[in-house]
Amino acid sequence: MDRAFHRASVITQHIFDSVSRDSIKREDTSQECSRSSRPLRVLVTGAAGQIGTNLLPLICSGQAFGPSRRIILHLLEVEPVLPALKGIVMELEDSSWSLLDKVIATSDTAVAFQDIDWAILVGAFPRKQGMERKDLLAKNASIFKEQGEALDKYANKNVRVLVVGNPANTNCLICAQFAPSIPKENFSALTRLDMNRAHALIGSELKVPSDRVHNVIIWGNHSKTQYPDVNHGHVEIHDSHKGTTKQKIREAFKNDEYLNSKFVSTVQDRGAAVIAARGTSSSLSAACAIKDHIRDWYHGTEPGKWVSMAVYVPEGKNTPYNVPAGLVFSFPVTIQNGKWQIVRGLHLDDFSVSKLDITTKELLEEKKEAFDFLKINE
Repeated sequence: MDRAFHRASVITQHIFDSVSRDSIKREDTSQECSRSSRPLRVLVTGAAGQIGTNLLPLICSGQAFGPSRRIILHLLEVEPVLPALKGIVMELEDSSWSLLDKVIATSDTAVAFQDIDWAILVGAFPRKQGMERKDLLAKNASIFKEQGEALDKYANKNVRVLVVGNPANTNCLICAQFAPSIPKENFSALTRLDMNRAHALIGSELKVPSDRVHNVIIWGNHSKTQYPDVNHGHVEIHDSHKGTTKQKIREAFKNDEYLNSKFVSTVQDRGAAVIAARGTSSSLSAACAIKDHIRDWYHGTEPGKWVSMAVYVPEGKNTPYNVPAGLVFSFPVTIQNGKWQIVRGLHLDDFSVSKLDITTKELLEEKKEAFDFLKINE
């Protein structure tokens, strides 16, 4: 797996252009156009995997970056998978996406990361039977170290980076560590899938559409220690006589025992439940969550609503919710003009504080193991 992130000693790259000469001409003259009109270069690693193949149509159809934003796709895969990746490129061509200017499919990191504006890092070493967590961390630490170095060397310095491959929070931290020329706030890890799961579960229990559930928070790590928090969330209740009203989730449920136990564990264990049911990890729902994450990061959040993103905790005395600096931690955020802000000042009860302590402890342990393996001294 590591070979995907090494530049090959011989020429192994395969570049498949899916554009006409007119499209290439548009790209060459795009620097004369405004920033909003030039194509975005979007990298997807592990592009031939299940998440990648579910994600690409969402990007090409404008559901992530908008219905008028043209795209140049950079697709990175390991050498043995390049024939399958070529087939995916053929399918992208055959889909005739009007927003897709070009596809670059390669196993060469330098080619894949060159001048990219967005990096969606899906590819990672999967956990295998009998593998200890520290072994998985070590495998992925090497991969994301090299990807961070590639971002630092080849990418647009304003690149936005979304890490999906697990353990996502710590992989994101490693990636940012080895890309010092790129602002730390440009890195995030995916916890939107967990948020979407929480919203769907609340909606199902209350018999309302999930898009009427708002502001459930995912705190901490994308793992079984994450804390899905409904304390600040609300649901829109529609009544034919009263119209639509907002109601706090706890008031709508009237069942704190459920919200503090089974609800939390169901969201925490949902990934494992999907694997048990279908034999593989979440792909369609993960792709949808990536799309949602990017859409909100790119276009911004609606007034009064926030979303969950795992972001870098900067150095300083007043770290949000007393989370130690130097972690990638999931918080509620609002987004405007491509910049996120952590929602501060929310009250955390003792139960919530205890849950944040658990997930913080795990992230500190992961960071130590990964940094020890990479011989990083802080």
